[in-house]
Amino acid sequence: MKTSVDQDTCISCGVCVSMCPDVYQFNDDEKSEPIVEEIPEELQDDAITARDSCPVDAIDIEE
Repeated sequence: MKTSVDQDTCISCGVCVSMCPDVYQFNDDEKSEPIVEEIPEELQDDAITARDSCPVDAIDIEE
């Protein structure tokens, strides 16, 4: 699984970073970005939960 964050949509709320800090972090623009190219299997459920919790649907996950 791969994930991406739409930088134009992200509002920097921090839900994904707090829910899944091993996959998402804030960049220099204070927007969320993935820190892994492939989501490790043990973090996939957390990443999906973070995506589903994003209030502006800025996160995409591809299988």
